[in-house]
Amino acid sequence: MSSDSIHQFLIPLSEASLRKGPNDKIVMSSRVRLARNVRGLAFPGWAKKNERVKALETIQPAVESLPQMKKSYAASMDQLSALDKQILMERHLISREHAAKNAGSGIVVNKEESVCVMINEEDHLRMQALRPGFQIKEAWEDIDRLDSTLETKLEYAFSPKLGYLTACPTNLGTGIRVSAMLHLPGLVLADQINQIIQAVSKLGLAVRGLHGEGTSADGNVFQVSNQMTLGQSEPEIVERLTKVLFQIIEHEENARTKLMEDKPKVVLNQIGRAYGAMSNAHSISSKETMNLLSLMHLGVDLQLFPNLQRPLVDELFIMTQPGHLQSTVTEKLGTEERDVLRADILRERLSKVERPITPPTPPSTGEKVD
Repeated sequence: MSSDSIHQFLIPLSEASLRKGPNDKIVMSSRVRLARNVRGLAFPGWAKKNERVKALETIQPAVESLPQMKKSYAASMDQLSALDKQILMERHLISREHAAKNAGSGIVVNKEESVCVMINEEDHLRMQALRPGFQIKEAWEDIDRLDSTLETKLEYAFSPKLGYLTACPTNLGTGIRVSAMLHLPGLVLADQINQIIQAVSKLGLAVRGLHGEGTSADGNVFQVSNQMTLGQSEPEIVERLTKVLFQIIEHEENARTKLMEDKPKVVLNQIGRAYGAMSNAHSISSKETMNLLSLMHLGVDLQLFPNLQRPLVDELFIMTQPGHLQSTVTEKLGTEERDVLRADILRERLSKVERPITPPTPPSTGEKVD
């Protein structure tokens, strides 16, 4: 499929926001990524432009021929506009690093947007499977099948002693990076998030922001992933992260419950202000929008909005990011113009949403109830 049809290829946000998965109030998505290189080809970071182009011409047809990639979208990165790359990044289909690539790098995405292969990013192949909600094991099985099939078509760079050879030593061995995107407003509001991050880091896991390494946790969204891949099998890494994620989910659920018991007015104030600001704003930044939508999301989870469904909040979370916003108009928007358009969309989409309700205050201990 040609690059000029990228917008026709991608699933409309109104449909994408309807995806559901286990524990998806907290776990937004699960991802398993594999790093692989092809024997006999210079690694992308060392390769000259003509070598990268040649590698792309070898690897891309092999990926497109896989059963899992039928009716896929494939393009060289120099065929994509800056806006195309921004949209793919906002949908977490490519990394920030890959968005900066041009000739000699490419992408193949399946029709469901559940499998994406970046070609000549840091490694020859960065293959990832994405699933909604808490589906780490299922995502691993998806990408493992694709990897096994692709290995019959391409000879990987592999050492019996070190495992799969990768550009970065942290990916050496299995080449696997298992991650989940978590929505943790309860832990943030309860001022417990730093303790959780420190505890998770001590276990050898990484906690990053919305778009990975070096990015902030806008919208109270955090990515948790394994750091090292050498010396452990893929199932061991998947199992280890799964156990930690269950603990984080439990902490977030407890934080939400305790906040509503001990500080309900603080929570209601935050959610009410978020609703008021977005329903009435005439200019609003991307970062503020994500943080306010996070609180609206929490309000939906706490059943405070009588007629607001979570898919609308999820749709707005992506729709209001810069690339998706720009794609809705023909003229090039500056920052201020984007902020005005974003506010217009929020006001219009939230116009029929009733304000959050105030749940009845539970009686305090020892209080007589009539």
